[in-house]
Amino acid sequence: MLDYERKFNKKIIAGIDEAGRGPLAGPVVCACVVMPLEREKIIEGINDSKKLSAKKREYLYEKILENAISFSIVEIDEKVIDEINILNATKKGMQKALLNLSIKPDIVLIDAVKIETEIPQENIIKGDSLSYNIACASILAKVYRDNLMQKIDKQYPQYNFGKHKGYGTKEHIENLKKYGFCPVHRKTFIKNFINKR
Repeated sequence: MLDYERKFNKKIIAGIDEAGRGPLAGPVVCACVVMPLEREKIIEGINDSKKLSAKKREYLYEKILENAISFSIVEIDEKVIDEINILNATKKGMQKALLNLSIKPDIVLIDAVKIETEIPQENIIKGDSLSYNIACASILAKVYRDNLMQKIDKQYPQYNFGKHKGYGTKEHIENLKKYGFCPVHRKTFIKNFINKR
C-alpha cells in the first residue's frame, strides 16, 4: 500500500477518492487527505473501503481524522450531477477537496480520475487498493456518504436509503416504481426505471 508513497519520498502527498458515483440518489462525496508516512504513524488495516466491513471502516475513519495532517470532504449534490453529469461532478468535487486542504501538497495521487490542477498528479487504476493515501481518502468518502444516506433515510423512509445507500438494488427500484422519485434522486439516473417525471 506504500509503494507509490515511497516513490515520492519526502514530498507532501495527498490522496483523493470518491464514493457514490453509481447510486441513483444522493450526492457524490469526494475526499482528499494528507497522511503522515512515518513508520510509527501508519494506521494498520487501511485498505480499499469496499474491502472492509462497515464496523472496520467506522473505526478507521476516526483514526484517519485523528492522525491526518490535513483532510477535506466535499459533497456534490444530485442537482449538479444531473446538470453536468457524474464524471464532471466527481472531478469538480475532487478539485474542490484538493483546494480545501490546509496545506498545499507536492503531488496528488488520484483513484483513476484525472483533474485540472497545477499540482503534479498520478492517476492510479484501482488506486484505493494500491496507495495508502488514496485508501484513506476512500474510507473518508465512503463512511461520510453512508452516514449522510442514513440521515436522508429519515427524511424519505419509504425508499430505505439507510440500507442500500441509494444504489440501484431491486428493492430501491421497486420503491421508485411505487412512490416515484424524491428530491434526492438523480433524474438522469432513474429515467429508465420510472415514467413519473
